[in-house]
Amino acid sequence: HNPPGNVVSLSVSSPPDVPIGLYSLTLDQGQKVKLGEFVLLFNPWCAKDAVYMEEERDRQEYVLSQAGLIYKGTTKRIKASPWTFGQFEPGMLDICLKLLDENPKYSSDADADCSGRRNPVYVTRVISAMINSNDDKGVLVGNWSGDYDDGVRPSHWTESVAILHQWADNCCQRVRYGQCWVFAAVACTVSRALGIPCRVVTNFGSAHDTNSNLLIEFLYDEDGNDISDDSVWNFHVWVDNWMARPDLDAGYDGWQASDPTPQEKSEGVFCCGPVPLKAIKEGELNLKYDAPFVFAEVNADVVEYVKLTNGRMVKMGGSSIDVGHFISTKAVGSDERHDITHLYKHPEGSLQEREVFERAKHHHELQQKGEEPGLKVKIKVSPDMDIGADFDVFAVTNNTEADKTCRVMFYARIVSYDGKPGANCGFIEDLTMEVPTGKGQVSFVLLRAIYKPRVNQKLSAQISLQNPLPEPLQNCFFSVIGAGLTDGKILIQNVGTVGPKQEVKYTVEFTPTSTGSRTLTVDFDSDKLSNIKGYLNIEIKE
Repeated sequence: HNPPGNVVSLSVSSPPDVPIGLYSLTLDQGQKVKLGEFVLLFNPWCAKDAVYMEEERDRQEYVLSQAGLIYKGTTKRIKASPWTFGQFEPGMLDICLKLLDENPKYSSDADADCSGRRNPVYVTRVISAMINSNDDKGVLVGNWSGDYDDGVRPSHWTESVAILHQWADNCCQRVRYGQCWVFAAVACTVSRALGIPCRVVTNFGSAHDTNSNLLIEFLYDEDGNDISDDSVWNFHVWVDNWMARPDLDAGYDGWQASDPTPQEKSEGVFCCGPVPLKAIKEGELNLKYDAPFVFAEVNADVVEYVKLTNGRMVKMGGSSIDVGHFISTKAVGSDERHDITHLYKHPEGSLQEREVFERAKHHHELQQKGEEPGLKVKIKVSPDMDIGADFDVFAVTNNTEADKTCRVMFYARIVSYDGKPGANCGFIEDLTMEVPTGKGQVSFVLLRAIYKPRVNQKLSAQISLQNPLPEPLQNCFFSVIGAGLTDGKILIQNVGTVGPKQEVKYTVEFTPTSTGSRTLTVDFDSDKLSNIKGYLNIEIKE
């Protein structure tokens, strides 16, 4: 360059393996003059960087996109919920760097920790530990109790920005509360902000193996009470990060699973991963990090026992196909669900899948205990069962050679998405019962944006929701947010009471501050229905 006058133009180049973080630029001419500061990040556009991604469309999705979808529900009812990651919103990068500086490894040995930040494997592991607050000054407190009076109900969160700002603005005090999708979404924000490609992943029928034997052992007493430690969650959410694995043999680069939800300790800390998806698929459980735990999440076998009053264990049944279904993430460049189950496991029930499980078991001495049952009960429920509808319980099968007279006890019990049982709803000795009214699926309709969407010009969007219940909803309000749309603020509108089967409409106004594809996210809450979310993709023009 040939700048005019006394101006000197400098170009600074960095090797692809230097630590990320905040750097000072100083000119030394006998006297040191500070020229400024810059932040060095991982670079997915650099072919020699450990996080290099070849396809531009993948980089657009997994690094640059500030909004996405997180999948929840059950294997029979998968529903997408919008989330605003907001990694480029004001202050986010500073907060993400602060998160790295608050980790205990930095406090104990700052030089070693900063040197480790050249490696995305190390940084991802720090992020996994720091998103939860179980061991350190991490971001979120996990809460699955149902009591959230001293914090925010996990289902109310729709964005990472408010969570990270609350943590940073309050001297790194823990933010209450999160569950798995909140932990994963915040981890995704931090990863993308630091330049590590990241996607949020949901596993339906997700096992939590507490003793690392690759079995989920459900244990019940004679009254039907669950006395086991293991569980199978309706769904569980974690993240995949894209990186090279020079610490492993060749062939393990690419997507790595990492889980910031505090479940079990790894090397003395509540964190999990990163572990190559290939290692999980092939049952190679000796590879770093935490391969046995992640393998069990997607591939454990389920065994059920009854513990009799005399201490004898009777096997009720089990399954090798209940765990690890419809592993999902948002598709690149669209709002479609992308099924990535094939990256985590071979087809369920296939010879390859069983061979992998047996190979994985070789690392663990597995012993199934208990007597085989003489009678089996099978329950069949329609996947389209309506709220308040009856369902039938079929049928008792006699596997012995003698006639049996049996008394059938039937319990209905609330179970949270993480498999933890709640209070009994009822107990009868018949084969048909009525299910109490509960929460069904609600369709959120976001109508088209009113007026042409242009940057720095006021824009309106209309939102509508219909009450599906035969009773009124009280204390109804909408919360609206969008990166580059609402200026980092949550727009809240109280709409009062919505009558039975009534439709409510609300027009929201905002001024976009950034061009390009943006996502407006809406959350609806009331006394009887909550966590009802919708979104609208908007292309903002100049």
